[in-house]
Amino acid sequence: MSIKMKTLSALLALIVLLTACSSGSGPSGAGKKTTITWWDTMTTDASVEAINKIISEYETAHPDVTIKRTYVSYSDIKTKLLLGSIGNNGPDIVWIDSADHQTFAAAGVLADLTEKIEKWGQAKNYIEGPWSSTVYNGRNYGVPVGSNNLALYYNADLLKSAGLNPPSTWKELEEAVEKLTKDDVFGFAVSAVKTEEGTFQFLPFMLQAGSDIPDFDSPGTLKALEMLTAMVNKGYMSKDVITQKQSDTATQFAAGKVAMMVNGTWQIPFLQKNAKVSWDVVPLPSDKQSATVLGGENWAISEASRHQDIAFDVIQFANEPERLKQLLQTNGRLPSRGDLLQDPFWQKDKQMKVFADSMLVSKARAYGPNYASISEAVQTMLQEAFTGAKTPEAAVKNAGAVIQSLLDRQQE
Repeated sequence: MSIKMKTLSALLALIVLLTACSSGSGPSGAGKKTTITWWDTMTTDASVEAINKIISEYETAHPDVTIKRTYVSYSDIKTKLLLGSIGNNGPDIVWIDSADHQTFAAAGVLADLTEKIEKWGQAKNYIEGPWSSTVYNGRNYGVPVGSNNLALYYNADLLKSAGLNPPSTWKELEEAVEKLTKDDVFGFAVSAVKTEEGTFQFLPFMLQAGSDIPDFDSPGTLKALEMLTAMVNKGYMSKDVITQKQSDTATQFAAGKVAMMVNGTWQIPFLQKNAKVSWDVVPLPSDKQSATVLGGENWAISEASRHQDIAFDVIQFANEPERLKQLLQTNGRLPSRGDLLQDPFWQKDKQMKVFADSMLVSKARAYGPNYASISEAVQTMLQEAFTGAKTPEAAVKNAGAVIQSLLDRQQE
């Protein structure tokens, strides 16, 4: 069985409920205009307005093209994209979570854009981390839209009262969480919920300790898990982190119930509006090295699209630096283009600058088509260790065996 068929089968197995889907990508009835279908997950008024502006500008410049935008919820887009590909009824243009990009590329759902991108000549302007998420087996299947990553938020008043500076190393972090935990305040919080959010929050610690998914059962992974598990066992971090999403952690932090937390760029507007405490943000503390993990979305084109040239022309148009900058400024994303990273919008804001500068040490979750199952093994490991169901060592070994098997299958 080919890699494409195996991956497609795996995707089908992950879908519990198959629902009818979406719009086609054929030309309009009269045949005088080409209709390009576009799916994305953006919901905020500012983001939708920016997207509609790009669409309107393109249609004005290309009166023979109509772009039909459809909002698809984040929870539904993978299922709808898969079903659309099976019936040749998917979108021409789609925004995909960067962590899912290789899975859909391997399944044959996405068009190979390698030659188009080489002709475009803009790949050199993109940061390695986000760009790597669009590449599978040496071929390119998309272009990054925008990114986000994780950093350390801290309660400035609590640290000042404890005579502490924001921690920059694991040793300083461990010392700080002990001093900051008192009464009804936990010193630290990460999300360890059994979803991709839990994996997303653990991976930076593993990377900082010198391990990675391909060598998962290794000393760095164990060191990271042991440190976080000890924080739970000692009461420095709530046992409830196994059920708390990143948004839940931010709510606890905003209320002054958590002194420090790991979270992303998207929490800045929430905290500016809702925080009852004085807060700030610094890069994640390092161990052997500095590291954080990327989130964000990528542009892609359906393999079934009958208008791939026009669809890629739309993507090129949307990715012209000034136009892309305006879009990213509305949705809390960081530039995936290095030539935008030094723009004053991201550099003059002290807190956003932390995330922008961290882009250069940010790693994409680009671990092949079995990543969803790999991530599930990491989530299970966290749950086992934090609840005491397994020792950190046993939990790492168990997860490592599962992950190695999944990686081996990708090579068959």
